[in-house]
Amino acid sequence: MTIDQKQAITIAVVGDVHDQWETADNDALEQLNIDLILFVGDFGNESVPVVRKISEVSAPKAVIMGNHDAWYTASAWGRKKCPYDRHKEDWLQQQLDILGEIHVGYHKLDFPQFNLSVVGSRPYSWGGPEWKNKDFLRDRYQVSNFTESTEKIMAAVQETSEDNIIFLGHNGPTGLGKHPEAICGKDWQPLGGDHGDPDFAQAIAQTYDLGKKIPLVTFGHMHHRLRHTRSQLRTRLATNEQGTVYLNAACVPRIIEENGQKLRNFSLVSLDNGKVTHISLVWVDNQGAIVTEDRLYEQPVLSPIN
Repeated sequence: MTIDQKQAITIAVVGDVHDQWETADNDALEQLNIDLILFVGDFGNESVPVVRKISEVSAPKAVIMGNHDAWYTASAWGRKKCPYDRHKEDWLQQQLDILGEIHVGYHKLDFPQFNLSVVGSRPYSWGGPEWKNKDFLRDRYQVSNFTESTEKIMAAVQETSEDNIIFLGHNGPTGLGKHPEAICGKDWQPLGGDHGDPDFAQAIAQTYDLGKKIPLVTFGHMHHRLRHTRSQLRTRLATNEQGTVYLNAACVPRIIEENGQKLRNFSLVSLDNGKVTHISLVWVDNQGAIVTEDRLYEQPVLSPIN
């Protein structure tokens, strides 16, 4: 039995949520006729109700957890601030139980109907060159350094059924710039430096070596609004010589109010035959109608050979 494959699809990438998710978001995605939804994490500080609402979105989806999704679990200082009795509850595990297989941190999810697989990088990432939350990552995922983390991502890559791989991370990979305004650039003092994830970058490079195609790498964490200046936004998109498009979807806050009307943002990605052809950041109303659109990417048109 063969699966009818859809060659041209629309993907919605949802940037850092930070407790801003409503039933109207689910309804808006329905109206936008989205084929696949990718969530980059940071739903809230271990916010089980938000994760439950997101799990109810009916379209195919994949999720990776962000640093806020282990806010009271991953670090000693976070556990000290924990608002619930950890002997009786585990909000982090409740989130994972709700999401089930759609959480792709260190895992993969195949979508043969779209001729692609989604692979998650390291979940709960804080970003940067320092290996953080050592005990948490060792105890939960049996990884103790960036090399072991890369190996765990690659184990998921090698299990994929499709040749087209979309990588989903909370934070992006290293190698995309060191300026404070770069897509993963450090925009706090001391300014500058690449705050990407080294293990993520290595996994991408090794996936190319396997002969896989990577049309899209998408993530969040590094908010578009910069801390050191209000005169510009963070670079939101980058490409490389292999034709991969890197998208930072962390437009925060993701819900705003204008003229008494709530608007919510999504990044819409058009994928055709394994290539990204268009990306826009859109603001939609409660009915899912696009109110404003910021076009971030159009596939370059090749000039004919004379």
